[in-house]
Parts: sequence; C-alpha cells; structure tokens
Amino acid sequence: MPMKILFHNAKILTMENENIIDGDLLVIDTRIAYIGQDASIYGPFDRIIECDKNLLMPGFKNAHAHSAMVFLRGKAEGVTLQKWLFDIVFPREANLKEDDVYYLNKVAYLEYIANGITACYEHYFYPLSSARAAHEFGFRTLLLATYDKEKYPVSTLIEQYREFNNKKDDLVTYSIGFHAEYTSNEEMIKETKKVLDVLKAPFFTHVSETTKEVQECYERHGVSPVQYLADNGLFDYGGGGYHCIHFDDNDIAIFKKYHLNIVSCPGSNLKLASGIAPLRRYLDEGINVALGTDGPASNNSLNMFKEMYLAATLAKIKENDASAISSFDILKMATVNGAKAMNMLDADVLAVNKLADIIMIDLSLPNMFPKNNIINNLVYNGSKENVVLTMINGKILYEKGLYYLKESPKAIYDKANEVMERLESDLVK
Repeated sequence: MPMKILFHNAKILTMENENIIDGDLLVIDTRIAYIGQDASIYGPFDRIIECDKNLLMPGFKNAHAHSAMVFLRGKAEGVTLQKWLFDIVFPREANLKEDDVYYLNKVAYLEYIANGITACYEHYFYPLSSARAAHEFGFRTLLLATYDKEKYPVSTLIEQYREFNNKKDDLVTYSIGFHAEYTSNEEMIKETKKVLDVLKAPFFTHVSETTKEVQECYERHGVSPVQYLADNGLFDYGGGGYHCIHFDDNDIAIFKKYHLNIVSCPGSNLKLASGIAPLRRYLDEGINVALGTDGPASNNSLNMFKEMYLAATLAKIKENDASAISSFDILKMATVNGAKAMNMLDADVLAVNKLADIIMIDLSLPNMFPKNNIINNLVYNGSKENVVLTMINGKILYEKGLYYLKESPKAIYDKANEVMERLESDLVK
C-alpha cells in the first residue's frame, strides 16, 4: 500500500508565485498528491502532521558544493584562493580515498537536511562514493564527473552518465564538467568535448572567480575563461558556471547565447575576497541565477539562509540600490532557480505530481514575528533554527532536531574523525 502523509493546517508557499495559501498538502509515496483547503476525503492516512500554520515550501537547492571538504573546515583562514587551494587543499586532497568521500559526505548531509537543503550539485572526487552516500542517506544529488585518463576515461563517463540518468525518480543523477580552465589542459578539454558531443550533455565548471584567474587566462590564451571554454565547444549543449564574478559584456553575451546558468556562492566569495557577483545585471539579462554554498572549507557553513541574506545585501552594495533584488527573486535563486540549473524540474515547486522535497519552517519563533511579510522574513532573518522538518522523496529525514536515518549522527562523526586523522597523518609522512 502507498504511504500517505497529510500535512494539515499549513501555510503553503508553492514558489509558483508569491502567494501563500492556507490549507492541506498530501504526499503519497514520493510525490505530492493534493494541495488545497481540505484533504480529508483522501483518508485514511498513515500519518497526519499538524502544522499549526507553520510554512511548507520547497526545499533549498544547493547548486554548488564540495560536500566531503568538511575535513578542511577551519583548516586555513585569511589566505587567498590560490594559496588556499595550492598550499592547503590540494596537498591534503591528494591522499583522499574513495571511502573517505563516502564517510565525509554524510557529515555534510546532516548539516544540509537540518538547514532545509534537500538537494545539492556535488562537485568532488570519486562521484560514485558520493552516489553511494546519497542513496543510503536518502539525499537528492546531482554528481559532476570529470575526465581522467586512468579513472574516468571517455567511455566510463558516457556509460555512467547514461546509467544514472536513465533511471526514473532516482535520487542521484549525473553530469559532466571539470574544476576550472586554470586546472585543465588540452587533453582534458579535448576528451571532455568528446563526451559532451556523444551525450549532448551540459557542462559546468568554476569560472571567473577571481581577477587573477581571468588575467592569467588572457595571458595564456588571449581571451577570458568564458570565451576560451566556449571557443572549445564546451558550452554547446548548455550548462553553466560557478561563481561567475568577473564577467565582461562578452562573457554575459556568451551565457545568454548558450542559455547557461550562473551559480553564485556569496559566502565563499566573501571569505576568499574573490569579489561580488553582479546578480542584478545577470537577472536583467535573463540569465538563470542559482545559489550555492561552495565547500565547507571555503564558506565555512552549509546554510542557505546565510547565502540568501548575503546575495540580497551584497546586491544592494554592488548596485548602490537598496531595491536591487526583491526577496522573492532571492528565494527563487535558493529553490526554483537551483532546481532549473540542476535539471531537477520535478522538484522545483510544490505542485501536484511534483516530487515531495518539502521543508517546514517554524513561524512561531521570535525571528519570524511579526508576520508582516513572510518572504522578507525568510530572506533577511530566517535561520536554520526555523527548519523543523525536512522531507526528501516523500520520506521525513529530519524533524524537530531528530534524524531519521539508517545510522546515528555519532556513528557518522566517528567514521569521519577516523578519516580526518589519517589524512593529517599521511600529510606528514
């Protein structure tokens, strides 16, 4: 028999528009079956959740993350992006093993679901380890896999892309990309292009995150990173970029031409002093803008409330205009736009037949009072403490401080600590 869960007496923000309705929402198995005034005719129910006028909305979509980098959280502060990467991150990542990523991802997933994040775009080593962790956890993930002559040749990328993406309603999907122009080479670009041409697949990468990156690309190739990637055909089937701070008019024109997505990570960009992305300009140009946390080593939190606040307030500073971006547009970046960038169009809004990736926001806490404008409150003073329930694929994984998982948080932390101790030990050998 299908599982039927009724959310009763809720405020519901579907994100199809700004309207907030009062009523019921019914989930049957993995999908939303009813939104309206009274779902009682669909009973009996396996569980009735009394919402007490708390808010139901789509879960946040973290459209750029390196989840397993929790092992580097707090490891280095006050350094530039390049120094952070080449002196701190890369030497430690060199000792990572497949199981390390599996164990470390779960720590990030605990933080995600407690913060109302129901999906992430995972960009890290050993994507199959991320897939294994996501399946066991019940977390929705889009993997980004990168060409490697030994581990991920063209044939493997094509095979795995088809295997993951041909499954219907699966938690894990697959995409193609690489780290950045400045960490790629001609072979990687050529072989990645082969994969994209066979699959007609979109391509994602870090791009134009710092002025140094852009300047050095001009020195190497005579063009911007965006132009260089486009010239090599990597954007022929869509995709997009992470960060996208230092764009010129031509870069913007390329993103418009290929209908590319921008994933802004304001928390990481501030911490590493990379700059402020011109989000208002991008929206005005019709570019889809999503939000990501980046990794827990460069942020350091995995908190979409923080990203929304920073995106909104930094846009005001960038434009010298307090009305630069509306609260609803910011909230769309964290939900609907993220789902679009990640091709999770079945989990973008709350609607009948959509996937049941739902969070409940406690509106009774002091930071949500008064309710003059709930959307404004979410963006400017919302907090992870307001998240009282997280449902992914019709299953409640987090509720009122409790995790409903196959293993305890302590067991997850214990395994992650073992990994981190070994990584530090390996570094000094």
